[in-house]
Amino acid sequence: MQEKGSISIHTENIFPIIKKFLYSDNEIFLRELVSNAVDAVKKMQRLAAMGQYSGNVGEPQVSVAYDAEARTITISDNGIGMTAEEIKKYINQIAFSGAEEFVEKFKDAKDANELIGKFGLGFYSAFMVADQVEIQTLSYQEGAEAARWICDGSTEFEITEGSRTERGTDIILHINKDSEEFLDKHKLDGILDKYCRFLPVPIKFGTKSKFVDDDTVEEAEVLDEDGKPLAADEKQPTKEIQVDNIINETNPIWTKAPADLKDEDYLNFYRELYPMSEDPLFWIHLNVDYPFNLTGVLYFPKVKNEFELQRNKIKLFSRQVFITDEVKDIVPEFLMLLHGVIDSPDIPLNVSRSFLQADSNVKKINSYISRKVADKLGDLYKADRKGYEEKWNDIGMFVKYGMISDDKFYDKAKDFALLANTKKEFYTIPEYKEKVAPLQTDKDGSVIYIYTNDPAKQDSFIQSANKKGYDVLLMNSPIDSHFIHNLESKLEKTQLKRVDADVADKLIGREETLSSVLTEDETAKVKGIFEKAIHRPNMKVEIEGLSPDELPVTVTTEEFMRRMKDMAQLSGGNMGFYGAIPDNYKVSVNGNHKLISKILKADNEALQGQLAKQAFDLAMLSQGMLTGADLTEFVNRSVELI
Repeated sequence: MQEKGSISIHTENIFPIIKKFLYSDNEIFLRELVSNAVDAVKKMQRLAAMGQYSGNVGEPQVSVAYDAEARTITISDNGIGMTAEEIKKYINQIAFSGAEEFVEKFKDAKDANELIGKFGLGFYSAFMVADQVEIQTLSYQEGAEAARWICDGSTEFEITEGSRTERGTDIILHINKDSEEFLDKHKLDGILDKYCRFLPVPIKFGTKSKFVDDDTVEEAEVLDEDGKPLAADEKQPTKEIQVDNIINETNPIWTKAPADLKDEDYLNFYRELYPMSEDPLFWIHLNVDYPFNLTGVLYFPKVKNEFELQRNKIKLFSRQVFITDEVKDIVPEFLMLLHGVIDSPDIPLNVSRSFLQADSNVKKINSYISRKVADKLGDLYKADRKGYEEKWNDIGMFVKYGMISDDKFYDKAKDFALLANTKKEFYTIPEYKEKVAPLQTDKDGSVIYIYTNDPAKQDSFIQSANKKGYDVLLMNSPIDSHFIHNLESKLEKTQLKRVDADVADKLIGREETLSSVLTEDETAKVKGIFEKAIHRPNMKVEIEGLSPDELPVTVTTEEFMRRMKDMAQLSGGNMGFYGAIPDNYKVSVNGNHKLISKILKADNEALQGQLAKQAFDLAMLSQGMLTGADLTEFVNRSVELI
């Protein structure tokens, strides 16, 4: 049997385009060819199970062997094999029509996966690294003859009688000079580990060397399982030695039923995937077969405030073949910090971003994952609230991010999201409103939630608020500035104010206010003294009637403008007008404090100014705003006053 011909793609341009187009992503050739081999083995198993093959199926097996000297990589399987006619059908006729249009459309394209996935070019990815590809195959069909196909990367091919004696297929790649890196053991090992680590058929990997009939037997760089060189057998001068080690786990935990797994199984799998990470807090086993197929395990890691450091830790598989760890369109944005694996045969192996964004199954998977996470968190909260509270510092960021970005998630999460105060007490959102409403409702009927984002820096303000019986929430995670806005938009008649947004007496706007003991003339005089002593255009002095127990001077920033600046900073200053606003402060002088009376009674203007500046600097110091020469001057002045 011998036949020569041309591959029916009607153009000479297809192979140069494949090579050029896929050059930057050429390692996927191995994923494609090994996946094809696994498919062939699985098909053989299915035929036998259906009674359509009565022979001995044998142990399923795929092997990858390289020979650096011969410059070959061989992918072998004991699957269904092919006849010469099937080679013509499946190899020679690429699965698309209009090749001329294809060449024109994709010659400048950038998405390698789109090319392979759309046009069924998985096998032809071999020509990214090989200048000649050979197939040796024997079909499972009774009476089938072995067949050999060879092609040099042009559209010309040759089919002859093959040499394979057992059912299955060998794909032999003759590696081109530009791709010699793939003849390195560590390079191939890395690719196989990345893409084929969890394939459902055992994958063997090793070297292949040939011994020749000569007085001197060639040394073979072949190692046994202990890493020791194998000796050449001179009694068999013509011999092929192949050493293979199974490199994959065929039944990873996401393919098993949760009932068959223990906590230690999940933890061991996590440690295998992320060997340098702390153990996760908990995990969610995904398993759904309608209206789409999806399995997987998602882990909640300990992330705390490392908001941007742990992304792209979820691995996407299709039938246990690794696709990508960029799962933005499959996993909800707020869960991108999770770790783990997702496997769905409904997502094609060669997936493009445009496909992910448009596919209806992907959108359903996204919603399903969000719902499963919400259900898991809700169950944890109900089953062990104390344990849930202990985990909140680690999981709070996930929950808050989800509530901000997904209204459906918010609706579920509002029952298990927690608010923590400075006393380390935890409340659900409904519980907290019930707690603070009696004392923290303003004259307009709005409940005021007071919060701190820096309890050490804002301690004096927190203590002043606590003296009045106010509760202060702790909002110091990177996402809390957005979460505050989200709460205000969702909760009826609720406002949040940072504890240093005003003096404690004014945080909750009430009808009744304390009056100042100062006369109108005294008020004007005090204001003048402080304005002259401070002498800063961004510091607006106001004389107020406050509790005598409050500090004599307090420096605050109005909540709205400070919040806008905070958000501008968080978004990289990309908020136009708000990002350009200078810092403006209010200097609240407590007209009822005895120090103000002392300033008014001072013997001369110099002493009045000195005392006013001292009181102002103390307020600045309490905010951590007194630095440099101002701080040095304050220290020197303090020594003089003492």
